[in-house]
Amino acid sequence: MAEKIRHEGIVERVEPSHLQVRIVQASACAACGAKGLCKAAESKEKLVDVFDAEAGSYREGERVWLEGRVAMGMKAVRVAFLIPLVLMLIVFGVCYKLTGGNEPLSGIACLLSLVPYGVGLWLFRKRMEREFSFRIAKDTDVMENN
Repeated sequence: MAEKIRHEGIVERVEPSHLQVRIVQASACAACGAKGLCKAAESKEKLVDVFDAEAGSYREGERVWLEGRVAMGMKAVRVAFLIPLVLMLIVFGVCYKLTGGNEPLSGIACLLSLVPYGVGLWLFRKRMEREFSFRIAKDTDVMENN
């Protein structure tokens, strides 16, 4: 498995230490020759925030490469899906036991358990912003390093 994830993008907005880059995120079958006939093929454009001390050296419309670590993606899956699922299952089980099998109340409690989790994510957003960050390279820099 590759250690890095790369996406080609175009700089949309430039600020002194912050860039917004538009990338096209394609599904695995987006490169297939039959994608025009297939309804499963999809791609989405996304804006990615990149914090870089040299952001001012880029221009709007410039082609760049964004690079992240595979481990970063795996951690994002844990934070976004796995931890909330485990939290909900635990809360549901505990409430189900405490209420003597009241499923609707247990279901409401497990959904409400996501509120403090979401608040916690929001409170630690700056830390997460640093952990889940992409590196940026000019199109020519990537060609020279490969």
